[in-house]
Amino acid sequence: MSRTSRRRFLAAAAMSVAATRLRAQGAAQVTLIIPTEANGPHMPEDYVGLSYEVQQLLDPAFFSPKNAGLIREFKALSAHGVLRLGGNTSEFEWWKPTPDAKEPEHPQTHEVEGEPKAQYYPVTAEAVRNLAGFLRATGWTCLYGIGMGTNTQERAAAEAEYVAKTLGDRLQYFQIGNEVDLFSRHLRDPKTWNAKTYLDEWLAIARAVIKAVPDAKFGMPDVAADVGWLTQIAEMWPSVQAPPHVTTLTHHYYFGGPATNPEVSIPNLLKPATMARVQKTADTATAAADKMDVRVRMTEGNTCYRGGKPGVSDVFAAALWSADYSLLLAINNYSGVNLHGGTGKSVANSVGGSLPGDVMLKDAGATPEQIAGRPHPFYTPIATFGNQYSLEPVAYGLIFAGALSGATLVKADLTSQIQATGVNATAYAAKLQGGETALVILNKDAVRDLELTLDFGPGRSGTVETATLHAPALDSREAHITRDSKRGSLKHGQYAVTVPHASGLRVTVT
Repeated sequence: MSRTSRRRFLAAAAMSVAATRLRAQGAAQVTLIIPTEANGPHMPEDYVGLSYEVQQLLDPAFFSPKNAGLIREFKALSAHGVLRLGGNTSEFEWWKPTPDAKEPEHPQTHEVEGEPKAQYYPVTAEAVRNLAGFLRATGWTCLYGIGMGTNTQERAAAEAEYVAKTLGDRLQYFQIGNEVDLFSRHLRDPKTWNAKTYLDEWLAIARAVIKAVPDAKFGMPDVAADVGWLTQIAEMWPSVQAPPHVTTLTHHYYFGGPATNPEVSIPNLLKPATMARVQKTADTATAAADKMDVRVRMTEGNTCYRGGKPGVSDVFAAALWSADYSLLLAINNYSGVNLHGGTGKSVANSVGGSLPGDVMLKDAGATPEQIAGRPHPFYTPIATFGNQYSLEPVAYGLIFAGALSGATLVKADLTSQIQATGVNATAYAAKLQGGETALVILNKDAVRDLELTLDFGPGRSGTVETATLHAPALDSREAHITRDSKRGSLKHGQYAVTVPHASGLRVTVT
């Protein structure tokens, strides 16, 4: 038996034993009435995305058409994804259009723990050309981050002109500045920095970009956590003369952090209150977007800021979280999510030089070999091991939710019906492009199974296919998506399914 086959066998065996025990205890039983009309927002085909530090471009061979291993994993994640380049390191890049271009002088910044040190680096024309080839090879598009913190209007415009020409239709829009609500910590005067001074500075750079790229599009403000800035910008926007073409309001989201924080745990990550806070953020963000007649995108985020937490960010619980988080934002009319990742070096540089999770493992007595066997950073959807790449559990949650990309979502109160039983689970419904009805049920409960009767109406008939998101346990360093080889059918418009605890189920009715 191969290693993969053995792992799948053990996973199935573990799930079977657990399910048997819980049936003896009694699973929660719910009947869900599935509406026939798709009355919710459209979930774009390119909803799924990844976020990387701009500093990743320092290695032109990384995002390159020759990097077959990384291309393979991007395509496995999504056929039409969105790569966002930004992060803390974007504020210290400088544009190097030719090999003999000299490094410019840089302003003084404050060194703050948890923020990147002022280590300046060039983004070269070669790196941008390779990025264009990588995007064409994967079928992905790009949100390209241009620094604001230590940049000038002239350099920003020159970089934007080359990027727009080189990426072509693979460029969705530019971002100018990263986590600008935190600039007062190390890049701007805290006495004067606010949403208004940011907007004035952003407009000056954006207009310089437009002179070089007349049809440039933008996303903004890319705040770290203060979504109130979105509200303030939306209120100020009508007074902006000849406003640049902003297509998207953007913000970041991390559940918690850093790794040493005991509140960052699997139970807290998966509890309903966590998603209730996400909903509150979405309410604020979408209200601002509606004022500007644009959509919202979560352009950087993950389970735990500053590189993730081993045992939380790199285990199966993160898969259930990412699937639930993605679909909750989709039903709130977000245009997509970009989970942050990359190589350990680039992310460590972005948070001051080291990952707190590494320190945590060392303090726990982990050997260098054990630490090296974990993904770095711990939250990355695609891990890098030398010249090898692999999808991590959090990526499987994106894939599972991403199966609804291109669909029109159904606004229905399915989750509250399930949670009324005391089970920690959520549910989402959608009409796929081909007319099929699809449901995703995520049972995040650590102990209780769900027995569901899905009621599509007495006159509905159809064939049923299912797929399961599963692993041996919430803290397993693995995740699997298994399609059921057997097809079922509706009986009197109904279909009965069991969703084991700590698993996800996707049901598609044709």
